[in-house]
This record gives sequence, C-alpha cells and structure tokens, in this order.
Amino acid sequence: MKIIALINQKGGTAKTTTAINLGSALASLDKKILLIDLDPQANLTYSFGIQSTNGTTADLLQSKQAIQTLLVNKEKLSILPSSSALADLEVALVNKLGRENILKERLVDTKGYDYIFIDCPPSLSILAVNALNASHEVLIPLQMEVLSLQGLTQLQETIQEVKQVLNRKLKIRGIIASMYDSRRKLSKEIMEELRKNVREKVFKTVIRECVKIAEAPSFAKSVLAYAPSSNGAKDYMELAKEFLK
Repeated sequence: MKIIALINQKGGTAKTTTAINLGSALASLDKKILLIDLDPQANLTYSFGIQSTNGTTADLLQSKQAIQTLLVNKEKLSILPSSSALADLEVALVNKLGRENILKERLVDTKGYDYIFIDCPPSLSILAVNALNASHEVLIPLQMEVLSLQGLTQLQETIQEVKQVLNRKLKIRGIIASMYDSRRKLSKEIMEELRKNVREKVFKTVIRECVKIAEAPSFAKSVLAYAPSSNGAKDYMELAKEFLK
C-alpha cells in the first residue's frame, strides 16, 4: 500500500481534480483506492456531492472514530470527507505536542487499499506537513502558468525539509502538467522548461483543458463517470496507466 500526498501551495492547480479523476481511473483499473480530503475547504467532498456523513477528517484527527466508520463509497472509491471543522482543528493543533505525527498515527492500521491519496490544502500548513509526514510519495499537479514554476521551487524545498526532519522515505513521484492548452505558446514553453530543468520526473501524459472536467463536480461525478469519451477522461486514464508503470 502506498500513501501519496497531492500537494501544491498554490490554489487552482487541479490538485483536487487530479485526486478525484486519477483515483477514479485507477479504481476502474481494479485498484483499491482511498481518497482523504484534508482540505478545510472540502472541495473533494463537495465534488462528489457528499453532504450527510458519519464524521469527517476532523473526527479522525481528534481520534473520535476509526477511519472505517467515517468512509463514504462513490464510484468504486472509498472517500474520507472533510468539512470546515478542519480549519478550527488546525488552529488547535498548533500548540499540540507531536502535531506533525497525528495523521500518520491514525493511518497506521488502515489496510486493504492499493493507494491512499491525500488531497492537501493549498498552503504549507500543519495539515500539509501532516500529509507529507504520513506519505510515502508526493504528486505535484502543476498549472501551465509562470507563477506555478516559481512556487514549485518553494514546494520542493519544503518537501526536502520534511524529508530531512520527519520522513526520510518521502520522495516525489512526479509532476503532472494540468490545464494544458496546445494552442498557447506559454503551455509549450513551460512544459519545455519542466522537462529540461526540473530534476523530478515529469509525467509524459498531460491533462488538457477540458470543459467536461470543470462540469463534472456539478453532477457529483468524476469526469470518467460524467463524460467517459471526453478528452479529460481519456487523459486521466492515460495518466493512470503511466502512473502504474
């Protein structure tokens, strides 16, 4: 079982979208997937239309309930939902001893999955550090914008720091180019820059801009369930196959 954090401190990089659709694609390839929504904004939770729950990530971190009692099943996926209560909990964690280890400790007995994906908040917060400390690997979705490249350096430094201080086994699995538009010169230039100068693996599969990806959460579905013949669904299936290789 691999635990993988999807992280980028910059918002709007398709982090949650990647967690949902890569997870769904892998589930369609008969992999057992758990998605953990660790973002107080709960975008992953809302994207699946999850409203009534037996509890959320906040309850898990407070050790009120076992993880299996909190899960919701959608599209062959197990999902641990989030809520705004996570923001209050994050404030409470600041002064707690061993705060970086809480999620790792809660996941110790979690079994039966091929991959656990953690959708991190768009900030380098104590929740994000918890995710990095609990994970074996990191996936970085990256928007095809100049500022994304600047933020990537800072994120790499943070991951390296967590690796040195907390989690020596942590490694970057790869960078995923999202919202790629082949008609834009900028998209091509940033891809070229990534492949030439970034030491981490850059996935060959790029996620093209696709309106169906943006529409899918309105129907509480992944793009693979909502529009299986769309470019978005095809791209995420290709990414899943490359990911498994």
